Amino acid sequence: MQLRWVIFSKNEKYAAYDKLPLFLNAATVAKVLGVSSSSAYELMHEPDSPVLKIGNRLIVPKEKFVETNCRCS
Repeated sequence: MQLRWVIFSKNEKYAAYDKLPLFLNAATVAKVLGVSSSSAYELMHEPDSPVLKIGNRLIVPKEKFVETNCRCS
């Protein structure tokens, strides 16, 4: 599977699938999708979203994020 993203921010750059962290928080989801952090939180609260809740944190495993948000042929 070859996925390519280029995200530019102050401190982070995700140029490929391998560069993503194993678990994505809302800020990372927002950067990868190119949406606001509030939109990322809304997405993460959807019933079919593959979110894990650890304490008060919401995180998404990288594999599940790619599976649900990327359409690769």
